[in-house]
Amino acid sequence: MKEYSYEKLLNIRTSGIGVPNSLIHYHPYEPTPYEALEALFEQYEVYRTDHYVDFGCGLGRLNFYIHYFYHASVIGVEMNEIFYRKAIKNKKQYAKKLKRSIDNKLQFICCKAEEYPISSKDNHFYFFNPFSIHIFQHVVNRILNSVEDHPREINLILYYPSEEYIFYLENATNFELLQEVVVPILSNRNANERFLIYRLK
Repeated sequence: MKEYSYEKLLNIRTSGIGVPNSLIHYHPYEPTPYEALEALFEQYEVYRTDHYVDFGCGLGRLNFYIHYFYHASVIGVEMNEIFYRKAIKNKKQYAKKLKRSIDNKLQFICCKAEEYPISSKDNHFYFFNPFSIHIFQHVVNRILNSVEDHPREINLILYYPSEEYIFYLENATNFELLQEVVVPILSNRNANERFLIYRLK
């Protein structure tokens, strides 16, 4: 029911699971459940001045959710051209719902995550296991390089976090666990239905 209600409210279609990717280091698309997004943002504050980057954004569910409810800037990075085009179509439908043009606070970029040019304003990075640990390490290193050039507070948000991601962050970087958000309605079925939020020391 939540799925239908939110999709109708935002005038978008983001349901479904993507077909397996031919590139071994990239995982199939699967949207974050709306119940999980509710749980996260009940405990994790979003400010209008925040700049989110969603790696492997798929059809853009997180992006529209953040833009609609919190008016923060959010960029969806998606390497799959079909998903990217569908996200752009969703953006047009979303604009019709708002009855106004969408400002540049909601954008989609079609490129590989490791090729995305980290902006000096980007300060929240979202990952729902979009790719292998090797790509994750590369992306995190690009984020760290950006912080060296433009010092700022940085948070990484991991949904359904993989053990490899966790091990790398806690043993090979200066990120430390800031917060854990459990998704009550889903965690009864799977203890990994949670968010881990890491902040750079």
